[in-house]
Amino acid sequence: MVVVAVAGGSGNLGRTIVEVLRESTRLTVLVIGRKTASRSPDDSFLAVDYANVDATAQLLAEHKVHTIISTIQGLHPTASDSQVSLIRAAGQSSSVKRIIAGGFGALPAASGPTTAFQVAADEELRKTKLEWTRFVVGFFLDYYAVPKIKTHMPPLCFAVDMDGRKAAIPGTGNEIIAFTYSFDVAKFVAAALDLETWPETTYCYGEKTTFNEFVKLAEQLTGSRFKVEYDALEKLHRGEMTELPAHKSGDSKFPEAVMRGLLTLLGSWVVDGLFNVPEEGALNHKFPEIKPMSIRDALLLRQNVETNKN
Repeated sequence: MVVVAVAGGSGNLGRTIVEVLRESTRLTVLVIGRKTASRSPDDSFLAVDYANVDATAQLLAEHKVHTIISTIQGLHPTASDSQVSLIRAAGQSSSVKRIIAGGFGALPAASGPTTAFQVAADEELRKTKLEWTRFVVGFFLDYYAVPKIKTHMPPLCFAVDMDGRKAAIPGTGNEIIAFTYSFDVAKFVAAALDLETWPETTYCYGEKTTFNEFVKLAEQLTGSRFKVEYDALEKLHRGEMTELPAHKSGDSKFPEAVMRGLLTLLGSWVVDGLFNVPEEGALNHKFPEIKPMSIRDALLLRQNVETNKN
């Protein structure tokens, strides 16, 4: 069986990918991470010190890891160093042949990778003989359907506050965005493991629409009018944004300054079209049997929860 190791596989998107991969009888799925406290007896957890490249490379070889899926995200100051060290270890390991780099999300900007996190990873990947790719998936649909939808993604209110019936839309609201459910992303990842070759960028998406159309659908399904405001790109570039009621709830796992920076960055990506995942060459056409969740179905899930509460 092919041995696949998911870096960051005990949390958020990584946990989702691990759950889907473990449905296959043709894969041995390991989890790479620093912590073992949350490990259950059935987990195959490889505790690593990312800074110790030689030891990590040896560990990968000992477990005959063929493919690494990195779900390390660039929000923490040490994340970039961890991913670069993991890539170096994979390159040194005698067993690793393929790696999916972290940063599932937006398209690269016209000038190259979108973030410094991606730039550092790309520079290191090009020094290796590994076959590699990065997934571009758009924006996660999960955030708009909690608490009903099954998800391991942390709470995040971006642009549309379903509870507060308010929207703070970046740009004109007519920019196209791909909304993709995390478990559908995991299914596409699992399918991509069977491809003979990988491009450096792999595309998949759920449903593409605009925030203006998204709000119309939300209003239709909730039976409520949303108060809508628009944030121009210039405002977002200044680090400013229209606050939504959910932003004051204290539910976020991120510090306020980090959250504001993240949301204004996401808003600028929307305006720049970086969430408009290309359809040509996307995995959707290579694996038509994967039927991604629609926006309507996700919002209906959530609305049924609200209806049941009333």
